[in-house]
Amino acid sequence: MTPFQFAFSAAFTLGLTGLTFHRTHLLSALLCLEGMMLSLFIALSLWTLQLSSPNFSSAPMLLLAFSACEAGAGLALLVATARTHGTDRLQNLNLLQC
Repeated sequence: MTPFQFAFSAAFTLGLTGLTFHRTHLLSALLCLEGMMLSLFIALSLWTLQLSSPNFSSAPMLLLAFSACEAGAGLALLVATARTHGTDRLQNLNLLQC
């Protein structure tokens, strides 16, 4: 495993552990998701550069577009949750009360 592959897999793993263990606020969960998407984008970009294939050159841009859509939807949910519940703590969210 090269140092670049180790760095990006470690960044993805750290984002995943942050998402699983530190789920107190919705904003921290969204930041962990964005960190995971950023590490996937950089790894996919380096992978397409190593292959030097024009077939895979649009894959990082497609992933970046989906990441931007995910971030926009997450921020919209964060604002809606903060307006209705008054906080972004995940313990206060209950789907049975909606």
